[in-house]
Amino acid sequence: MKSVVAIRHLAFEDLGAFEPVLEELGYRIRYLDPGMLGPDALEALDVESPELMVVLGAPIGANDEALYPFLGAELDAIRHRLDSGRPLLGICLGAQLIARALGGRVFPMPEKEIGFADVSLTREGQEGPLRHIGNPDTVLHWHGDMFETPPGAVRLAYSHDCAHQAFAVGDTVLGLQFHLEADAGRIEQWLIGHAVELAGADVDPVEIRQQARLLGPDLERRGQQAFREWLMAAEAANQLIPAAP
Repeated sequence: MKSVVAIRHLAFEDLGAFEPVLEELGYRIRYLDPGMLGPDALEALDVESPELMVVLGAPIGANDEALYPFLGAELDAIRHRLDSGRPLLGICLGAQLIARALGGRVFPMPEKEIGFADVSLTREGQEGPLRHIGNPDTVLHWHGDMFETPPGAVRLAYSHDCAHQAFAVGDTVLGLQFHLEADAGRIEQWLIGHAVELAGADVDPVEIRQQARLLGPDLERRGQQAFREWLMAAEAANQLIPAAP
């Protein structure tokens, strides 16, 4: 059975709508929670053996290792995974950390981008798996920082307030600033878990709840299509990589 290790920072920000796709394609899912286990667990993590590694989101900054020391070990794990050439997906904070590991900047936006809003695709984005989400079309945004598309990567998407929304390195590395994985049926967990952030950004949870109910099922379907196609292409590329000794 194939395996995926997912670095998860909050219990409710998990693989969500991507889990059924992974199960369909024969993956065994393992979550690693560095906030519970500490940096030692990341330092001991075998980042080469799993067929897929995913780094999920969190309401902390990608530059905050002085405040959250496990981020340093997480960056090292990402660098080792990148060196292996094997499939790696980053979402929100995860994408920002991958961008940093590749030499890109991560910096605050003038205003947070939270809620359901459009994302547009570059020409390269329209030619790849992200075309399934539409161009432009609505996705769930939830971030206050933005990554710079790192050296060697291709920018795939942007929005009105965020010029860098997605990037890829070949077929095996994908970074998404927005949340295709979010299960809209569990949006209440996001609203509770991020209640202070929503209040500070003057974002109405009632509106997000209503949009999740209206837009969520179609967005979930489109997100799963995009993820499935990317993962299958990453698997094919991974077959060309020699196994670690």
